[in-house]
Amino acid sequence: MENQTGEHKRRVRYSGTHPKKYSEKYKEHNPDKYGDTISKVISKGSTPAGMHISIMVQEILDFLQIKPGQWGLDATLGYGGHTKEMLKCLQGEGHIYGLDVDPIESAKTKERLASQGFGEELLTVKLINFAEIDKVAEEAGRKFDFVLADLGVSSMQIDNPERGFTYKVEGPLDLRLDPTKGISAAKRLEGISKEELQYMLIENSDEPYASEIAEKIVTNAKRGRKIETTTQLKEAIEEALLGVREVAKSSEKDRKEAVKKSCQRVFQALRIDVNNEYEVLHSFLEKLPHILNPGGRVAILTFHSGEDRLVKKSFKQWKKEGIYSEVAEDVVRPSAEECNRNPRARSTKMRWAVKA
Repeated sequence: MENQTGEHKRRVRYSGTHPKKYSEKYKEHNPDKYGDTISKVISKGSTPAGMHISIMVQEILDFLQIKPGQWGLDATLGYGGHTKEMLKCLQGEGHIYGLDVDPIESAKTKERLASQGFGEELLTVKLINFAEIDKVAEEAGRKFDFVLADLGVSSMQIDNPERGFTYKVEGPLDLRLDPTKGISAAKRLEGISKEELQYMLIENSDEPYASEIAEKIVTNAKRGRKIETTTQLKEAIEEALLGVREVAKSSEKDRKEAVKKSCQRVFQALRIDVNNEYEVLHSFLEKLPHILNPGGRVAILTFHSGEDRLVKKSFKQWKKEGIYSEVAEDVVRPSAEECNRNPRARSTKMRWAVKA
């Protein structure tokens, strides 16, 4: 292996036959060099470290009906998988703007796509929140023919323990999409009241044990047990659920499942809060029809009920006002085959709209 200066660097050593830590998975971090390893990981229904498997690609392309010469917007660039497929549809004619607030991953994606033939003449990558799509349209000097927004968190962020997005491995409790702005989830929990935290957990993730979890976290903080890491938050959730009679009296398997689901919901609720995700989505949906050309198409992927409700409500309202000519009456779901191949696709819902 070589580092960025070209100097030889010893590869990471690990115990056992397979790497377990994120930093040890050097083959998975080099998909172009170790294609066989990547294929094996994906075939087992897993996502390689440092990668993201795009969801519902064909369904999105079928709906957007992208033609050469059109201009489009990928509001959530991420790993660039959707963007790459949309760029292929342009056949070298037209342009796509790709937006992302993550300075770490967007730079990697821009470089990756450029190396595959999609340079600045076809793709403009902007480090900007998609709530500001009006500014992007103004800079482009035109409206767009198609827009995609994938509201899920990228696997690169979830899998990297340094970003603090998952309870499965030890890491700082951060959860910010842009780690250079705002406050971390750990800071957010400092001094929060039980009532505010309980409301957050219910509003952002429908957590059934919101009261017990909020009580435990706030009580621990008052006793000097601040939550600063992902593991500490998981342990607090586990302690809280052991105080719930129905969970405590259940089988070990059911207890573990209850803790797992509550961890997923609590981490989701905190992530939504520290990134102001609902406020950002609301602003995006309000501005969206005004940056679309007549007949322009938009597809949005959501991953939990709160997001889906906002999108559904907005689309229906704009259709009622005659701004959209058509909207999805029902959600489009990924196929069973895709869900088996990529378990992270299971909660995905796609809604679409067409500008009048």
